[in-house]
Amino acid sequence: MSDSFSDYNFLLARKSQALEIRAKLIQHIRLFFINNNFLEVETPLRIPSPAPEEHIEAIRSEDWFLQTSPELCMKRLLAAGYERIFQISPCFRAGERGGKHLPEFTMLEWYVAGFDYQQLMDQCEKLIRTVAKDLGATEISGQKNKINLTPPWERISVEEAFLNYAPISLDEALTRDIFDEILVDHIEPHLGMSKPTFIYDYPAKLAALAKLKDDNPSVSERFELYIGGLEIANGFSELTDAREQRLRFENALKMRAVKNWARYEMPKIFLRSLENLPSCAGIALGIDRLVMVITGAEKIDDVVAFTPEDL
Repeated sequence: MSDSFSDYNFLLARKSQALEIRAKLIQHIRLFFINNNFLEVETPLRIPSPAPEEHIEAIRSEDWFLQTSPELCMKRLLAAGYERIFQISPCFRAGERGGKHLPEFTMLEWYVAGFDYQQLMDQCEKLIRTVAKDLGATEISGQKNKINLTPPWERISVEEAFLNYAPISLDEALTRDIFDEILVDHIEPHLGMSKPTFIYDYPAKLAALAKLKDDNPSVSERFELYIGGLEIANGFSELTDAREQRLRFENALKMRAVKNWARYEMPKIFLRSLENLPSCAGIALGIDRLVMVITGAEKIDDVVAFTPEDL
């Protein structure tokens, strides 16, 4: 026991630089939002029902659940008239553990009334560039090469990414239900390697809470940000149609039932709030992963004080 205790104290000492950078990063993120007239909010970690999503499983807390994201509560605040809000909070997801995943992780989430996903990409880029500059960095030392943060950052559609990097077409990947596999194995290793990359216009099938494009409803106004091949953020123009959102939730609940996943109640209060939700855009950014790319860490374990195995 004493040897184990001493070993972990040694590991904590080795993490000291990463933990100091992490603390400063969070401080500068808060300052960015304060300087841009955002209100910091806090919403409950324990909720009666998360947003029903096919590929994300929540962790039970008695007869409720730990949040997988603060999204539903934050959108209710938007609907109540809070137009520029952000939150840094722990989130929880079952079955997520690996070199880039933890079952408990830290999320930055923010929403802006009147924005669309293109404007949110601009703001996300500005945030990371500002914070990196505050930390004294104009580039990031990736695992294989330097990543230049000077604008403009690369923007590529999902369709273009499949044409450029995938061994099969986007349509075939969707038909065979192997979109994520192709994205991870063949496309992600090329994204954000010399400059950060926004990949955007995801297929409608992969838009659980995102608005579909008016001129092309086969795709959604959704994007993800990659730096050094690592997904950092996921954002979109928000769906404000309560009827359409209910249909998507119902479909997700059916798919979850097939997998024998936890049964969620329909988030009815959230659906009612959509009647007052303004046109807006929102984004979730992984703090742990951003610290990984800024410090050059190979594993998420290296940028948090404790992993589940340490407790």
